[in-house]
Amino acid sequence: MKHILIILTICLTQLGLAERPNVVLILSDDQSWTDYGFTGHKIIKTPRIDKFASESLTYTRGYVTSPLCRPSLASIFTGLHTPVHGITGNDLLVEGVKGRSSRSSPKTAPFHDQIYAGFQKHANLARLLGDAGYLSLQTGKFWEGKPQRHGFSSAMTHADPRKGGRHGDVGLKISRTGIAPIKSFLDETKKEGKPFFIWHAPFLPHTPHNPPKKLYEKYLKLEPNKFIARYYAMVEWFDQTCGELFDELDSRGLGKNTIIVYVCDNGWIQSGDSGKYAPQSKQEPHEGGIRTPIMVKWPDKVTAVMDQKTLVSSIDIAPTILKACGLEVPKAMTGLDLRNTVALAKRNVIFGYDGNHDMQDVNDTTSNCESRYIVQGDWKLIDHINDTSFVKRYNGRYTGRPGNEAGKAELYNLARDPHEKTNLADKHPEKITALRKSLDAWWKPGK
Repeated sequence: MKHILIILTICLTQLGLAERPNVVLILSDDQSWTDYGFTGHKIIKTPRIDKFASESLTYTRGYVTSPLCRPSLASIFTGLHTPVHGITGNDLLVEGVKGRSSRSSPKTAPFHDQIYAGFQKHANLARLLGDAGYLSLQTGKFWEGKPQRHGFSSAMTHADPRKGGRHGDVGLKISRTGIAPIKSFLDETKKEGKPFFIWHAPFLPHTPHNPPKKLYEKYLKLEPNKFIARYYAMVEWFDQTCGELFDELDSRGLGKNTIIVYVCDNGWIQSGDSGKYAPQSKQEPHEGGIRTPIMVKWPDKVTAVMDQKTLVSSIDIAPTILKACGLEVPKAMTGLDLRNTVALAKRNVIFGYDGNHDMQDVNDTTSNCESRYIVQGDWKLIDHINDTSFVKRYNGRYTGRPGNEAGKAELYNLARDPHEKTNLADKHPEKITALRKSLDAWWKPGK
């Protein structure tokens, strides 16, 4: 009788796991919110993502918590804002060490491990889903050391700094060289009879901008600037690789019971003068640096809607996934379920943190803050914290745009000025006061 009960318990457990949805989180890397067919780009073609958007609950007014990849990805993974999880920059400056500190040097490696260990204390998607019986795979970009220490059961990234470990190493090959690791992982999950979570963060359309020759030649005919044409080709290449993943899931009959969530880690506006990014994009808290579509597809469970008004944040992704999988959301995660449109409409505000590329102090990571931002309704405030670092960072870059002097608060009405060309700070001081009050209630340096 005892053996029968054990077998019955195992069968019921496996049945419960089988009923839980699989989860795939797709993270674009360095792409502007404007650079999709469905958001209105006149040249770039993204047919697979466009189709996905039409089949999803799609928010075109999505925002990330930071205009830089590492802190942004950390927020998506943990559902926490930047000041809470403490990952405020990509790299680290250590006193007495010239330049960015090495992750492999005996003198500086302990500081990096201190950051990894601190981050490990926070609940995250991989660990919470793993505790519920999910198998998980990390692919692509990942900054926080060995992925397994954060809950992944499998990972492409080795994170060994002696072998080039920094932000993904071998994992960065995913999609650029096919999706074989994902196929092998799916074989494993089928064999184990368990639901899965895939962190899919390909190094696309991120530099190096080295698209397939055919795609580059296609866009060079439409855009004569070689730097811009290369970037456009990279975006379509990324779209094609998304299609490869969609097709693989469908060919295995996994599409129906798989939640696919899409977000970009931070924006990118291609410079026409070099292979680098232009002002008001990556590393800047402007729309070109922080805005992204956020999409959720779950056939027959989530209604497809193209929402162009509601404000959503990347901190909403983790709670959405956990609730959809029938799991409890930790109290520290303050985001909302993206399926709860009523609650999102009532909130009508998002916040974010802009830090320097290099963390200034491993023991006080919030000291790295250069500005905070808030979008409430149609209004957006960028509140610069450290004028000295701001002036040094931008080096007079704003002098070409009237009203945007370095270090000055920036206020925009996004409904009328979605590309932030006119700073309204002087005309609406009362609006700045009100928005700063909301920012302070959310978080302020030294708090």
